[in-house]
Amino acid sequence: MRRSDFHYHLPEDRIARRPPAERTGARLLVLDEAGAVADRRFVDLPGLLAPGDLLVLNDTRVIPARIEARKPTGGRVELLLERIVDERPGEARLLVHLRASHPPKAGGRVELPEGVEGEVEGRDGRLFRLRLHGLATPLLDYLERVGHTPLPPYIRRPDDAGDRDRYQTVFARRPGAVAAPTAGLHFDEAMLERLRVHGVETARVTLHVGAGTFTPVESEDLTAHRMHAERVEVSPETVAAVAAARERGGRVVAVGTTVVRALESAAASGELSAYTGETTLFITPGYRFRVVDALLTNFHLPESTLLMLVCAFGGYEPVMAAYRHAVAGQYRFFSYGDAMFLCREGPH
Repeated sequence: MRRSDFHYHLPEDRIARRPPAERTGARLLVLDEAGAVADRRFVDLPGLLAPGDLLVLNDTRVIPARIEARKPTGGRVELLLERIVDERPGEARLLVHLRASHPPKAGGRVELPEGVEGEVEGRDGRLFRLRLHGLATPLLDYLERVGHTPLPPYIRRPDDAGDRDRYQTVFARRPGAVAAPTAGLHFDEAMLERLRVHGVETARVTLHVGAGTFTPVESEDLTAHRMHAERVEVSPETVAAVAAARERGGRVVAVGTTVVRALESAAASGELSAYTGETTLFITPGYRFRVVDALLTNFHLPESTLLMLVCAFGGYEPVMAAYRHAVAGQYRFFSYGDAMFLCREGPH
């Protein structure tokens, strides 16, 4: 398939730039195995799951990864942390996205808040290697003081105090993401309790979402696209929870495309096993799923790798038809938008 096969028209006013008043206030488009769609609400989710199903959540925590900096000449620089490479007392080495009118070359310097200085060590593709000097506290503590919530570029507004809470899942535990696993944003503690009482089990994986999740696919030929690497961990406890769900006849329900990629990466050998490392798994139609039976996800950008994954899961024609239905039905799209529930096409 080609990149352009995953294009759809989306009016600007369908892009959600603020979250709903309540976490569980979103609409939910249900796409069943036969390709039929139904308009529901997220609060209907327990009725779509059965006792014994296993809901798998991504417990990554978004860090305030956007930093406003300056060149020594006074020019504005915006840094977006992609990854912490190394950290020692007083200094840290980072991979960052750097935006400036004239990006500094290797050896160039940038001035960060609280007297911290950054030295550009070179480039790594689209990213800059940056060494920070003068950190008085651990880097994550520093970011909590001076950093901004890394809202996606399509939201097109400055972050505010409310985003610190709402661009974070209620089950976030492990700091490291620079973009939220957005399907998880719809859950509050009351919904998790409803599911528990209903007999739905939960398990956790960690995939630290990188800013590269918003990198466009530049080639028409999908085989030429290379995914950015993201850190992932699937624990022995989660592997055991999946095995137990299988044994009792329950489904494995992934909350978000990040959970799909984490579980399927850990099953690359053909069988799910504990895994800690990086993943560059790019899932497109024709992929053979080994672990996940159902998927809760938000609506994704046209021609994005995430839309390609959803089409691989639910079937290209049914998913694209569902997206057209969502556009016509005025669903809210992207990170702060509405949700979609799909079951896998074909035998499980």
